[in-house]
Amino acid sequence: MEKVFASSDHRTVVVGVDGSMTSTVTVELAAAEAARRAARLLIVHAWPGHYRGRFRIRSAHRGQAEGSQLLAAAARHAAAADPELIVETELRAGLPGDALAEWSREAGLLVIGHRDGQTSRPDWGSTARALARTCHCPLLVHQGRCEPHGPVVTGVSGRPNEPALGHAFVQAALAGADLVAAHAWRRPADQPDRHPLPITVDDPHRRAVAERLAAALVEWSWRLPQVAVQPLVVPDLDVPYTLDRALRRARLLVAGTGGRGELTELISTPPKRPAGHHGFCPVLLVPPDWPVELPDGTRAPADRVTG
Repeated sequence: MEKVFASSDHRTVVVGVDGSMTSTVTVELAAAEAARRAARLLIVHAWPGHYRGRFRIRSAHRGQAEGSQLLAAAARHAAAADPELIVETELRAGLPGDALAEWSREAGLLVIGHRDGQTSRPDWGSTARALARTCHCPLLVHQGRCEPHGPVVTGVSGRPNEPALGHAFVQAALAGADLVAAHAWRRPADQPDRHPLPITVDDPHRRAVAERLAAALVEWSWRLPQVAVQPLVVPDLDVPYTLDRALRRARLLVAGTGGRGELTELISTPPKRPAGHHGFCPVLLVPPDWPVELPDGTRAPADRVTG
C-alpha cells in the first residue's frame, strides 16, 4: 500500500516556463493544481536558453533580463487566474533539465510542457524525456489539451504497492470522473507471433489476468468507493492503440516510473497527430513510493472490517 502524507507536506507546485507559445497554458494548469492543493506556486526558468517566444529581446544578449521579464509576465498571468494564490518566481543558471530536476527535490508537483520548440509535434522534447527519468516528485506534462471531461486512465502492472494506482484513484475522486484501469496481457512465450485474441469468456489465461487486475483494485476501490472503475485487460499487441485512444479521449493519464520504462517510452513517443487534432491529455508520472494525499472523508485502513 502506498504511503500517505499529511496535507502540510510538499506544499509547493513548481512550473517551468520557457517563452514558448504554450507556456501560459502550462502556467494555468499549474495554478489550478496549486489552488486545489492550497499550495504556493513557484514559477521557474533556467538560463541559458534559446528563446522562441514573444519576450525575446532583439538587442544585445541579456539573458538575465529576458528571463526576469518572462517570469514577471508568467507571475502576472497566474495571479490573474487566481488572485488568492501565493506566486513566487526564481531564475537559475544551468541547463533546463538539470535545474528542473533540482527544483523537483523540494516540490510536491513539477509541471512542464511536453517540449519547448515545435510544440505542434506530439513527441516529447529532450527536457521532458530527461525529467521522466530524473524528477524527484510527480511530474505533470502538458501536451496541448486540458479538457474537463473524460475518464482518468492508468496502467496497472499488478506489482505490490502500485506506484501510480492510488494517485489515479485520488485524481478521479477529486475530478468526479470515472477511472479506467488497464492491465497489459503478455503473450505466452511459446506464441511470440500469435495475437492472443479471439479468446473465450472461460479462457484460463484471460481469467487469471483479470483476477490479478481485480485484486490490485480492491484496496483503493474500498477506500474511495465513489470512484467508478472500469477494469480493462489489453493484449500487449493492442497497447499502443489503446494508449493512443486514452491520450485523445481521457482528461488525464497516470503512470508510474521506476520500472522498465516501457509505458513512459510509449507515452513520450505517440503517433503523429492527424490534421485538426489539438493535442493529447496531460500525463502525470508518479515516482515509486511517492506518498498519496487522500481527499477529506476517505476511509482509513484502520476503519476496514475484515473476516
